[in-house]
Amino acid sequence: MDNNKHKLVVIVGSVRDGRFGPVVGSWVAEQAGLHGGFEVEVVDLADIEIPLALPAASPKYAGESYPRPAGMAALTSALESADAFVIVTPEYNHSYPASLKAAIDWHFTQWTAKPVAFVSYGGAAGGRHAVLHLENVLTELHAVTIRDGLAFPNYFTAWEDGHPMDSDAPQYAKTLLEQLAWWARALHSARAAEPYPA
Repeated sequence: MDNNKHKLVVIVGSVRDGRFGPVVGSWVAEQAGLHGGFEVEVVDLADIEIPLALPAASPKYAGESYPRPAGMAALTSALESADAFVIVTPEYNHSYPASLKAAIDWHFTQWTAKPVAFVSYGGAAGGRHAVLHLENVLTELHAVTIRDGLAFPNYFTAWEDGHPMDSDAPQYAKTLLEQLAWWARALHSARAAEPYPA
């Protein structure tokens, strides 16, 4: 990794048939590349084995011995090496997908003391209900959630050729990424200086 850049993992949270998430995820990764402050990796949960049934032990206390499926190794490695995250999520019934909740719950320390930003899409609310729930969950895991997210209401009419039609969207993305980069630098330095007291 470039010493001047931090590792950003963009997580595509939906695994639903016909999902729009990969389109949004690709655009977010493109904006992060243009920003220049990150090494970007896109993780699509549809490519990962994510069982809903969890082991009895908590990943917080089990640490390296936590018994994750072999098919989850790439996800765990990406989360572990990340300095920052952008979660791309739709809204299902005023919340976020079960696939995303399962991916979060299979991990703990991988999220701790790292910044998380949100890009959502949906109907009239643009996925904002999903983000409100995610903020609560990620705070419980000692992650730092970024205030300025991106929401795309009525995405089915608001995108064309893989890009949002709102000409202000790249500027909103830049604001999100600037805040994320600030927190990535600050928290990376803090974690390197001393362990987080979780």
